[in-house]
Amino acid sequence: MTKTELINAVADKTDSTKKNAEAAVNAIISTITEALAGGDKVSIVGFGTFEVRDRKEKVVINPQTKKKMTAPASKAPAFKAGQALKTAVNK
Repeated sequence: MTKTELINAVADKTDSTKKNAEAAVNAIISTITEALAGGDKVSIVGFGTFEVRDRKEKVVINPQTKKKMTAPASKAPAFKAGQALKTAVNK
């Protein structure tokens, strides 16, 4: 499902316009992004949890040159599905 398809589905389920649904979807995405950028966790009961995980520095190999390089430490967004979402997917 693409973002456009999600917006259309939200508009259909809420009996609202696509413009209002797009504003709602964009607001949710930006709010989650801002919270993660600020170091917060976002928990949606029954759906899951968005969080930021730290990645350690590691040695990697460039496949073209076969030289070893060091990948710097970084942060990565992560999602852990809630039990209700897992149950719905496994039906």
